[in-house]
Amino acid sequence: MHERTRSLAVASVVLLLSVLVWFNYSALLPQIVDAWSLSGVQAGALFAAFQAGYVVAVIPAGMVADGYSTRRVVAVGATGTGLASVAFAALADGFLVGVFFRFVAGAFMAGVYVPGMRFLSEWYPESARGRALGVYTGAFSLSTGLSFLLSSSVAAALDWRVAIGATSVGAVVAGPLMLAFARDHPDAAVSDRRFDRRLLSNRAYLYAVGVYAGHTWEVFGVRNWMPAFLVATTAVAGASEPTVLAGLLTGAMMSLGGVGNLLGGWASDSVGRIRTVLAVLGASACISAILGLLDWLSLPALTALLLLYGALLTADSSPTSTAVTEVVADEHVGVALSVQTLAGFSATVVSPVVFGAVLDTSGYAWAFLTLALGAAFGLVSLGLLSRRLRRSPRVLEERAATGE
Repeated sequence: MHERTRSLAVASVVLLLSVLVWFNYSALLPQIVDAWSLSGVQAGALFAAFQAGYVVAVIPAGMVADGYSTRRVVAVGATGTGLASVAFAALADGFLVGVFFRFVAGAFMAGVYVPGMRFLSEWYPESARGRALGVYTGAFSLSTGLSFLLSSSVAAALDWRVAIGATSVGAVVAGPLMLAFARDHPDAAVSDRRFDRRLLSNRAYLYAVGVYAGHTWEVFGVRNWMPAFLVATTAVAGASEPTVLAGLLTGAMMSLGGVGNLLGGWASDSVGRIRTVLAVLGASACISAILGLLDWLSLPALTALLLLYGALLTADSSPTSTAVTEVVADEHVGVALSVQTLAGFSATVVSPVVFGAVLDTSGYAWAFLTLALGAAFGLVSLGLLSRRLRRSPRVLEERAATGE
């Protein structure tokens, strides 16, 4: 196997095993809410704790990845994520302890996702980077779906704690896997591990970050709350085991996100990043705006809509991240992706809580509308990015030479 291809395969497998931890809580949200008597705000906050840990650690993780072995950063992050999640399954007995372990797991996860993108950007030139990051982020989406499928199935057969533990052990072994089968690129650019403030004056970069923030606000709100919404729909509530069916539907929907990422990365290499993101983010925003009103749909119609929704929700992720790597200097890609993720995942700390608060007062129709508003913000940022690139066509060649 070509070393570049092996690097992509190993990084994607490590990400897949790690992201099982990210969403096993969301997959089991109805059971945990019942077991711990959580309110909508508390349930959203427990998910947001993982995001908060991620946000706190993502900038330091990116700076370390820019200055040291990216492979080792990913390995430590994956194993730490898995161990914290195993502790959640074994020791958490309520909201506060649960928040602690989810926060720690999120902090370690900061060493996996963004450093992994930095690792692959070292191996792949810009002409093929969209497709490579499409495969990588596709592993993220596939793992999201698998987390829902596996967690729901194991919990139905045994217990939600066993399900959390079973979907966490893969991350524990992912670190050694990364060390054994991958290596850093021999010509990887290395920075002095200091934050370059000129990055914050690069308008094209900032607009791309805005696109990503709108995307993550929408997609993570959906990922956290979809099982609970499905249990409340007419089609799923009437099933013999509604929570299992809700988990399976959500898992299938999120697994289609892997296909969406692959197609999004391919399309962005072929027709451009802007056009690809405009099409898919606009379409997902439309579905988010009306989904809360469609709880009456039959099971076949609801399933078809969810599968389309799942593919659209993630198809803009790899084009947006690829655009970020193209408008900054190579030696600062890790920090640039970390700042992008900081902005995006700061939104995901807030999004599930806002959704839960609106749900408590106004129901799902208004709660889903909050997700569409996040996507609308991303579309506005996309328009500004497009205008900036048209006015400064040399930005991709001059990336970060002057911070602009």
